[in-house]
Amino acid sequence: MASSNSATFQPDSDVHISYDDQQKINEFARHNARLEDYKDELKSKQNQLKNLEEACDELTLMDQTEFVPYFMGEVFINQDIEQTEKMLEEAKNKILSETKDLEDKCSNIKNQMSELKTYLYAKFGNHINLEADDD
Repeated sequence: MASSNSATFQPDSDVHISYDDQQKINEFARHNARLEDYKDELKSKQNQLKNLEEACDELTLMDQTEFVPYFMGEVFINQDIEQTEKMLEEAKNKILSETKDLEDKCSNIKNQMSELKTYLYAKFGNHINLEADDD
């Protein structure tokens, strides 16, 4: 039975990869790495947004006459709650904008990867694996 399995095995040596094909494979790999970087950055931005929203919620529980230490750069600045809320909203809007930009970049890269994937699978069939390993 082992001999019948080895008879159906075909080595990958019969697949010819041209220079242009190798360039497309490399381009796919670069896009994939960039996509993973963008996904990590997107997670970071989402965590920052969550923290800012929690800070806004905490401000609603405080007395309006209190001063709030606001971390700016390398120092804390004491300011009133109204000004702190305004700065938190500006920070949230900035992160939302950055998140939208990252999502657009991810979408663009996914489209490019899809085109490359279509070409490479059409050319190499099951001799190439372009699917991400999910751990």
